[in-house]
Amino acid sequence: MFPSLFQINTRVWLTRLSRSLNRRATLDDIPDAELDRLAANGFDFIWFLSVWQTGLASQTISRSLPQLRKEFEETLPDLREEDIEGSGFAITGYSVHVSLGGEAALSRLRERLRQRGLRLMLDFVPNHTALDHPWIEEHPEYYVTGTEEQLLREPLNYAWARRNAGDRILAYGRDPYFPGWSDTFQLNYANSATQKAMSDALLSIATKCDGVRCDMAMLLLPEVFERTWGTRSKPFWPDAIGRVRDQYPQFCFMAEVYWDLEWRLQQEGFDYTYDKRLYDRLRDRNARAVRDHLRADRDFQEKSARFLENHDEPRVALIFPPAIHQAAAVITFLCPGLRFFHQGQFEGRLKRISPHL
Repeated sequence: MFPSLFQINTRVWLTRLSRSLNRRATLDDIPDAELDRLAANGFDFIWFLSVWQTGLASQTISRSLPQLRKEFEETLPDLREEDIEGSGFAITGYSVHVSLGGEAALSRLRERLRQRGLRLMLDFVPNHTALDHPWIEEHPEYYVTGTEEQLLREPLNYAWARRNAGDRILAYGRDPYFPGWSDTFQLNYANSATQKAMSDALLSIATKCDGVRCDMAMLLLPEVFERTWGTRSKPFWPDAIGRVRDQYPQFCFMAEVYWDLEWRLQQEGFDYTYDKRLYDRLRDRNARAVRDHLRADRDFQEKSARFLENHDEPRVALIFPPAIHQAAAVITFLCPGLRFFHQGQFEGRLKRISPHL
């Protein structure tokens, strides 16, 4: 029996609850009946997206970029400034956001899930932090730094970090193929102190949940980090995962990973890796490629996280005609591996909601 996971957009869900309660809802306000329904549907993990503390600096970026605002207005024709909360992946610290009820509310939610046989999954964003993370002031050496020459040559990849102790040029978080994410700063995994600090953060998260979805996990691989930043880093995942497993042997690690690096991350300790290749081949309606994909070794198949949508992808009901949607669902969710479902998928929702909203 392979496990299943259900992803919930926490901030969107609580916004809807707030409107029905006529006050700001927290994690404590999630009805028991909703948790009962999730358990009755047979899920094993519930992934609550974007529960961590975020800051004003990254929120300001989210509200100011024209290309993002255009997307937001297409999602919400009556868009208001307060609807743009800022990316849930621009994190200022791994403590539960005060507006969601804080640490105590998450602990109570985890216990309510546990009573129903459900396990809690949360985010770990290892590649970067928010622009106003405390480390910017306290530990600028944890970040990839730049020069004025680099800033002039690559203004989409570097920026001044304003600090009481003296401004510094830091690199935006990014992958090697696209410009930087201007609401984040890039952590330097060539620095052993950065690796230790992030490993400590991961161990702290493991006290609060039963698993993590690791954002863009392949960016920490030494060869990928070197390709992006020109310096070689030591491997991070085997030691970090091992530290958690020493204390929490059943803790679950799921990697967001692309570029055919799935097997590599499975070997570094991940229980499950995104199977974006299967999704792409189904989307392209390439039957031969799908069939060949499912001939991979059984060990690889059983550690693949199968999905038809998530917060990064378009709604499947929008892009697949019904007959192909049905066939893709049968293939995706009846083969070995983790079955990964997204809030709104069963209802056939058509609008993807940005993690900035």
